[in-house]
Amino acid sequence: MTKKGDFLSLADCSARQLWAWLELARDLKAEWKAGGNKPLLKGKTLGMIFQKPSLRTRVSFEMGMLHLGGNALYLSPNEIGLGGRESVADVARVLARYMDGIMARVFAHDHVVELARHARVPVINGLSDLTHPCQGLTDLFTIWEKLGRLSGVKLAYVGDGNNVVNSLLFGGSKLGMHISVGTPVGYEAKPFVLQQAHKFAAESGGTIVTTHDPHAAVADADVIYTDVWTSMGQETEKAQRLLVFPPFQINAQLIASGKATAIVMHCLPAHRGEEITDEVADGPQSVLFDQAENRMHAQKAILADLLAD
Repeated sequence: MTKKGDFLSLADCSARQLWAWLELARDLKAEWKAGGNKPLLKGKTLGMIFQKPSLRTRVSFEMGMLHLGGNALYLSPNEIGLGGRESVADVARVLARYMDGIMARVFAHDHVVELARHARVPVINGLSDLTHPCQGLTDLFTIWEKLGRLSGVKLAYVGDGNNVVNSLLFGGSKLGMHISVGTPVGYEAKPFVLQQAHKFAAESGGTIVTTHDPHAAVADADVIYTDVWTSMGQETEKAQRLLVFPPFQINAQLIASGKATAIVMHCLPAHRGEEITDEVADGPQSVLFDQAENRMHAQKAILADLLAD
C-alpha cells in the first residue's frame, strides 16, 4: 500500500485535518449506533505494540478495527522488546511487511517517531511520554458533541503538566479554544509545548493561560479536565506528588468555580479520591464514560482515513 501518513501528534495536524476527522468520527458513530459500520477496512490488519498496560487503548482499537471489517494483533512488551531485544527500525521494517498499519503505546516519544521513519505503512501514536494524540482527538470530539462548538470554548485543565495536557494544548489551540492550565509549581507543561500552543492560538483566535491557582484556572470554564497525578513511569515520585497535588483535586468545591453547565472530563483510569472525587466522577456534570466510548469512534476515523484504500 502507499503510505498516506502518520498520526504522531496533534501539533502536526492542520485545523482542516482535525475537522475532517471529527466529522468522520461523528458519522461513523451515528452509523454504528444505527446498526453497524460499513467494512471500510476489510482485509486490513493493524499491528499494536504495547510497552504499557492498557484497557481503553487496546480495546478501543481492536473493536474499532473489528467494526470496520479489519483485524488487530496485540503485541505485548515481552514479544517485542522495542529498542532492546530488537532495534526500533528493524521492528518497523518487519511489521510493515506483515501489517497495513502500526499503533504503538510507548514510553519514549522518539520510539514512535523512529517507527514512522522506518515503516512503509502508517504509524499511529497510541500514547507516548510527550503526547497522547488519540486521546486529544477524542476529547475534542466529546466537547464538540456535548457543547456543539469548539471555537470560543474555555477548557480548564487542572493537574500534572503531562502528555494529556500537551495534546489538549496542541489540538485545542488549533481550533480556537481558550485553554487554562492550572498546575502546582514545578509541574507545569513543557515550555516548548506552551510556545507552540501560543503560536497556534494566535492563528486560530484562541488563548492559552497558565496559573498555579486551580480556582483561577477553572473560573467560568465550559470544560473542566483532570488526569492522574502520577503517570506510568513516575511511580518513585508518587509519595511526593501526593503531598503537592491535593489542592488541585477536582471536587464539588472546585467545579463550583466553573460554569454551572460545565462538563467534567478525565481520560481514565481515575484514581478516585486523589485527582477526582466519586461525587464529581459519578455526578451530573461528568462525561467520563461517554468520553471513554468516544476513543473508539475517534480512532475509527483515524483508521479509516489512514488505512482504507
